[in-house]
Amino acid sequence: MERISRHHMLMQMAMTAALRSTCQRKQVGALLAIDGRPISIGYGGAPSHFPHCDESICDLTKPCTRTVHAEANAIAFAARKGIATEGSALYCTLAPCLDCAKLIINAGVLEVFYLEMYRSDEGLDLFRRAGTYVRQIQLASYA
Repeated sequence: MERISRHHMLMQMAMTAALRSTCQRKQVGALLAIDGRPISIGYGGAPSHFPHCDESICDLTKPCTRTVHAEANAIAFAARKGIATEGSALYCTLAPCLDCAKLIINAGVLEVFYLEMYRSDEGLDLFRRAGTYVRQIQLASYA
């Protein structure tokens, strides 16, 4: 029996989390892991207890200012539940934006793996300057 790698498994889990996203513009999922085991997941969407995103609320032709990003939601859930993120790895379906990169660095995340490039590479530049390992991966290379 052939099994998938941990990288592949964790990224697949982030992709599954993205399916829960309520953002109409882009569905993004994120997963924090320590020692190859998931500790928290997040997906993009409106803040808790607010209406989900839809065309009557959001302008889909512009960058969203309403959605809490998947990475921030994964870190926020860990914080709410008292789960330490120091030394963790982040798997996300989209490269983090600059604001999420700042949060990820301050949360003590050491490695960031992503599938798709974000429209700006400012977050990736910040990771490199901070010494955070960052890498775009292709699932086929981790099968």
